[in-house]
This record gives sequence, structure tokens and C-alpha cells, in this order.
Amino acid sequence: MKVFVTGGTGFVGSHLVDALLERGDDVVCLIRNPAKLKQRFPHKAPQSVVGDLDDRAALRTGCEGVDAVFHSAGLVAARSRAEFFAVNADGTSRVAEAAAEAAPDLIRLVYISSQAAGGPSRRGVPKTEADEADPISDYGASKLAGESAVRESGLPWTVIRPPGVYGPYDTGFLSVFKFARRGVTPVIGDGNQELSLVFVTDLVAALLQATLPATESRTYFACHREIVTAAEFARAVHSAVQRSRGTDKKPIVLRLPGWAARATLRLTGTGARLVGRATLLSADKGKELLAEAWTCDPTALEGDTGWSASIDLAAGVRQTANWYQENDWL
Repeated sequence: MKVFVTGGTGFVGSHLVDALLERGDDVVCLIRNPAKLKQRFPHKAPQSVVGDLDDRAALRTGCEGVDAVFHSAGLVAARSRAEFFAVNADGTSRVAEAAAEAAPDLIRLVYISSQAAGGPSRRGVPKTEADEADPISDYGASKLAGESAVRESGLPWTVIRPPGVYGPYDTGFLSVFKFARRGVTPVIGDGNQELSLVFVTDLVAALLQATLPATESRTYFACHREIVTAAEFARAVHSAVQRSRGTDKKPIVLRLPGWAARATLRLTGTGARLVGRATLLSADKGKELLAEAWTCDPTALEGDTGWSASIDLAAGVRQTANWYQENDWL
């Protein structure tokens, strides 16, 4: 199979490229930095097209004659709502347009969205695909707009909505692991926020199933069935990091009340905007961090493909901590 991947040097995208190459696929990646491609794939690298989601010519070149497109590129931090939409919504539209023009025999356009597009769940009630989408952040709204662009493209499509994704090469949860190295367990609010999570290789296995005939025109949540609280996640990370370092520091619980978290995020977000920088630490992100639950139900994806997430939290954070340690990220 010939495949075009956007975001192929990013966290999820690069793991996907690894799996596609291992499967024997002919892989072309849209990249902005050739040096980063060589760094991430030092031994067996995919083909590449230099450009970004604004570059229609590069997108058409990447899509030329492919069987599938995996659209992973996007922003998780931005300076404004408009910037989120320019990349996550408008950029997705351009990917779909390029695929329509350059890949007449396309089997599938797979869009890697986010649970943020569906919005938070209620405690004890995981989100399903039948629930109305209700994003509470600019990021979530922009990913939902990207989903709409895919559905309206006229192409065969599948949307995958992962919850929190973690594993080797991840920078999103890295700060939690770095706190754990110092023996600190950070907890926002009461620590009882419920979470669904998925280890990156489990997510990639789901993405590989997203070109099956049964998945066409479907939206899926892809997660492990295990549900944990934010406090349980932080404690699991602490234990894994201490074990990876051969140490046994008792956790120092650092609690940040909800009101203090909101105030801190407002300040950091305002400061970042004043200097023209994008940051995850903003008041908009605070809406997500303080929601009562981010859980989802993988039943539909399991039923249509036979996929299931196999790596639970204990095993996943252990693998992640070991990788961070071995690669000097901690």
C-alpha cells in the first residue's frame, strides 16, 4: 500500500510511520524540517515532501497516487482560536482537497482527531460516538471542525478520536515524569478527574485498522478500557520513574486547588500571548484540565475491527519511563 502521512515526525505520526514501514508499505511524509526526519528515522526513513498544511502543491505531491492518507499533523497549542482553526480545520480541508485531486483510487482518508472534539464525559459515564459532540476548548472546537471537513470531502473517510496518548517520544506528559524524578506527584483539584488513556503503540494498531471496509464513514474512540483518576495516573508515573532510576523516593503530593490552577493558567496564557508564543498552559486548557472526566468507550472500534488496547497504565508508564531514562529525557 502507498500511504501519505502528515505529521510524520510528530509523536503519534512517527510511531505510525514506524509501523507502516515495518508492514512494508510505501510511505511518504509531509515534513517541514528534513533534519528532524533523519533524526527520528536514522536507519530506515520514509520518502518525504517538504512543506506544511498551507502548501497546496506539496500536499498534492504527497497525495499523488496513494491508497491511503493518514492526517496526523495539527496544533495542540496556539496563540489564538483563529490559529487553531487555520491549521486544524483549514489545513485539514486542504489535505482532503489534495487527496481528491491527486489520489483518484483513494481507499481511505484517516483523520487523527481527539476526544477534545467530542468534549468531556461525566464521571462514571464514558463518552460514546452516539453522544453529541460538545468541545469546551478552542483546540477541541478546531479538531471538530477538522472532522467536519473530512466528512464533507466526498472521500471515503474514518475519524479516530484518541483520549490522552502517552509513550516514547511524547512531550505532552513529559512534565509529569520530570516531576516524578524529583519525587513530586502533581495533582490538580481533588485528583478525582476520571481519565481514559491509550499507549501510543495501541493507538497506532487502531489506526492501521482504520482502512478496513467496516470502518468507512465511521468515527471511533480508541482507548484502553481501564479508567483511572488523575491522582492514580500521577502515582503510577512516580512509581515507574523511581523504578527506572533505581531509586525509592516517597512521593511528595503537590496539590494545586482548582481556583489556583485557573489563576495560574490565566497568567501563563496571558504572558505567552504578550510575547507572541503558543503555550499549552492557558485558561482555555484549564477548562479541559478541570473537567470532571475525560473517559470514552472503545466498544464500536473493537466490534468493527477486532482491535483492543492491550497495554494498561502500569505497563505503559513503565515502558515510557524506561525510554525517557535511556534516552536522557529525564
